[in-house]
Amino acid sequence: MKPQSVPSYSQGALDKPLLAMTIGQAFDQTAARYPDGEALVVRHQQQRYNWAQLAQAVDLHARAFLALGMQAGDRLGVWAPNCAEWFICQFASAKIGVILVNINPAYRLSELEYVLKQSKCQWLVSASTFKTSNYHAMLQELLPELEGQAAGQLNSERFADLRGVISLDAQPPAGFLPWPQLATLGSGVAVQQLYARQASLQPDQPVNIQYTSGTTGFPKGATLSHRNILNNGYMVGESLVLTAADRLVIPVPLYHCFGMVMGNLGCVTHGTTMIYPGDAFDPTLTLQAIAEERATALYGVPTMFIALLDHPERAGFDVSSLRTGIMAGATCPIEVMRRVISEMHMGEVQIAYGMTETSPVSMQTGPDDDLELRVTTVGRTQPHLENKLIDAEGNIVARGEVGELCTRGYSVMLGYWNNPQATREALDSEGWMHTGDLAEMNEQGYVRIVGRNKDMIIRGGENIYPRELEEFFFTHPAVADVQVIGIPDEKYGEEIVAWIKFHPGHSANELELQTWCKSRIAHFKTPRHFKFVDVFPMTVTGKIQKFKMREISILEIRKV
Repeated sequence: MKPQSVPSYSQGALDKPLLAMTIGQAFDQTAARYPDGEALVVRHQQQRYNWAQLAQAVDLHARAFLALGMQAGDRLGVWAPNCAEWFICQFASAKIGVILVNINPAYRLSELEYVLKQSKCQWLVSASTFKTSNYHAMLQELLPELEGQAAGQLNSERFADLRGVISLDAQPPAGFLPWPQLATLGSGVAVQQLYARQASLQPDQPVNIQYTSGTTGFPKGATLSHRNILNNGYMVGESLVLTAADRLVIPVPLYHCFGMVMGNLGCVTHGTTMIYPGDAFDPTLTLQAIAEERATALYGVPTMFIALLDHPERAGFDVSSLRTGIMAGATCPIEVMRRVISEMHMGEVQIAYGMTETSPVSMQTGPDDDLELRVTTVGRTQPHLENKLIDAEGNIVARGEVGELCTRGYSVMLGYWNNPQATREALDSEGWMHTGDLAEMNEQGYVRIVGRNKDMIIRGGENIYPRELEEFFFTHPAVADVQVIGIPDEKYGEEIVAWIKFHPGHSANELELQTWCKSRIAHFKTPRHFKFVDVFPMTVTGKIQKFKMREISILEIRKV
């Protein structure tokens, strides 16, 4: 009799209870427990806070937001790169029940307009400039009424809900409310008023809207509760065994879950020091921060770790204080993980997997997992969550078979803001979030991501997973980074294109790479086309935009 196959379903551990509190309550507990401990280091602003000082700043600005008339459920947009004010906005808004709307610092006018209108933001906090963006000029173009109206008295036909714009600049143009003025406003509100508002909040209330950068259509606003993101940050920190003695470098953007949940909330729930090395990722500043702050942990997406490993002056920075960290946000190449462990002293580094809609982490490797599992899988199901792999009909596949990964539990979003149709398409009636990622689960419950549903290449009837080919190319001594895509082909249906970035001082041509492939992989997996690049199209968070790569490849190959 044939033995029954084990289904690809797993449930996370239940031994650590979930936090039954709001973000404000969790923050206050940590500040009371470690008042003199270093809480936040913002190196590019030359600012340092202990927990008592940070709590004072958060409470003062929460009172200022009350002075501006912000009600529980109102939306506060933040359009700025990493900075101390971003953290203060995150926790001050949470304390009074205001929903923080994360706005990508790379957004331009049309994208900003869409998010402000779709979320119906009441207030916006804006930087003055960032990289090539002049935020003040863009807002003056979008809101010409600003100049002629008193700060906080905005009456805009285009943005009926928006009441005002707070600028992080001390002397902004007319109509903007300067950030320093908030301290004066806050001091005029009794602290009892803040306590009363905070006491009225519940953990299941929405506290954050994060817009997912879709490849088609407009971004969707994943709506997340205190319970969602507070517990996810806490469980990530538990897996890393964070304590008040740890010091975490956060070069990933705060507007994304990686920075504000895994970074800020992961640290706040454990009393861990947060270190922002710059307003955006810079490999030199990140290495300096690790060395000079004696950091014990580091976060990053694969492209960031590759930039650190290949930095020409890396040997000059002492990174021996590192012990752990997370590589996430995109598929993590096995060879890069091996180098991070061996060359950056991150012996306990972990992989985390998830999506904005799941707060974000649903799977994570553990500190005791052996090297092979930590470099070849995304770990096992996080505590208090469930994961399953299903086929096209919705049936759970057997372990070892490929299926779509679905997640259920405390971390799953409340829904897409003001978009019930998109919510129904992503969340089924049983509460499962359908990720669109293809994966396989082994006998121990460890999961390996094999690619995106839509990224799978079907060439001449053969299913080809780009992830498998990318891992293969990482074993070539000249290859620093690689992305594999499929493009339409009249003969085979699809053809393979490999975009290659070389290590400094290395190179190879198309024929050399094809010859190298022939004796090592099946002929149908050998890319027909190669493109050699210094950078890949990607989002601010370091996620590769394969749809843009397809568009570029199709145009270029048609011309040949």
